[in-house]
Amino acid sequence: MAFPYPPSLRLRKGWEFDAVFRTGGRHRGSLVRLLFIEAPDGVTRFGVVVGKRQGNACVRSRGRRVLREAARRLAPWVRPGVWLVFSLSTRGLTANGRDIYYDLGSLMKRSGFLTDSWPGPSW
Repeated sequence: MAFPYPPSLRLRKGWEFDAVFRTGGRHRGSLVRLLFIEAPDGVTRFGVVVGKRQGNACVRSRGRRVLREAARRLAPWVRPGVWLVFSLSTRGLTANGRDIYYDLGSLMKRSGFLTDSWPGPSW
């Protein structure tokens, strides 16, 4: 199974992020925060954010890379028609990639955003 992360899968415009932040629902895991809305265009897309107060640039960049990779791996099993924004907690910035993937996967499964065909966190 291929796990691409093309531009068509990303939230790219500021107004898209703004819509999710202002009107979206929120769920919280131990390392990851999940914000979501139903997609107005019916296409599932993701965004990854890390707050500017959460460390210096290299720490934030690493956090974004690891979180983006976790989202990319889960993308084939995400239910259609939702915009998702993932954000790392301060504790998540120092966690390893495996822990972030497990936390994001379990959070999305608990929130109902993953299909039943998802093989689980240890695929």
